[in-house]
Amino acid sequence: MSTPLFFQSVSTIIIYDPLAEVLGASHDGIIIYGYSDVVKLAGHSCPTVAGAYLMLQKGLKCLYEDKTPVRGEVKVYMKGKLGEGVVGVMANVASLIIGSTDTSGFHGLRGKFDRRNLLIYEADIDGEIALERVDNGARVTLSYHPEIVSIDPKMQVWLEMIISNKADFEIKQAFKSAWQDRVKKILIDNVNNPDLIICKIQK
Repeated sequence: MSTPLFFQSVSTIIIYDPLAEVLGASHDGIIIYGYSDVVKLAGHSCPTVAGAYLMLQKGLKCLYEDKTPVRGEVKVYMKGKLGEGVVGVMANVASLIIGSTDTSGFHGLRGKFDRRNLLIYEADIDGEIALERVDNGARVTLSYHPEIVSIDPKMQVWLEMIISNKADFEIKQAFKSAWQDRVKKILIDNVNNPDLIICKIQK
């Protein structure tokens, strides 16, 4: 899969999955996720996918600090309803990285490693997503503000031309470049901008 070069510069998310260790998928249980992994899951790279990745990255850092986050040990609360807007896209990214599912996930082994009932929709939270550690109840609520990152004003016109099959090669290439340039600004240029993702910690 050929991807934009900046994908390689996005910081990875390192997770410990005890189930992966027990079953031998990873000899030490360590799994490393990169931005390209969530792009493969979604089938595209966009501000929503980028934002979901960064919220997971920053949220887990807040919850675990210098320790390695444990896959299957984090509850995910989504403010929105499943099927509404981009809620499902963000939930899928969270499920991939930390293993949390609603009722469709792995049922566990003799009472351990159950990944179900860890993904809750329509939660009463002050943000798009909240992450909560199962072991100690620490919680972080995250709000994402991609509107602070500028958009090429020609993108909407180009997109309409592409959708209606009226765009030539140059316009298609210009749109791709502008679209991914905005994603790059989110993931690379503004990754440490405190206004991009707001984290509220509760312990």
